[in-house]
Amino acid sequence: MEGGVRKTYTVDGKNRDYRPLVRANSRKSFPLSYFSVESLLVLLCLTASLLLLPLILPPLPPPPFMLLLVPIGILLVLLILAFMPSDVRDIASSYA
Repeated sequence: MEGGVRKTYTVDGKNRDYRPLVRANSRKSFPLSYFSVESLLVLLCLTASLLLLPLILPPLPPPPFMLLLVPIGILLVLLILAFMPSDVRDIASSYA
């Protein structure tokens, strides 16, 4: 820190050094503990099933026509909401 003095604190009877770690490589590296082993295994199984199951299973018949209208309805509702004018005075602001 200042003048090369290390600040150590005693926590639970052990001396701890709370200096920020300075690495020679200033790039941010991907943390190895971001995914656990179990989550990596689940992701690998999901990837394998998405790649292999379409090759094994027979093709499915098309869905009924009314079921195909559901995504179109969702799209229309989202478009209406996107272009609907809003009153700026009614929108809550944390800066007011």
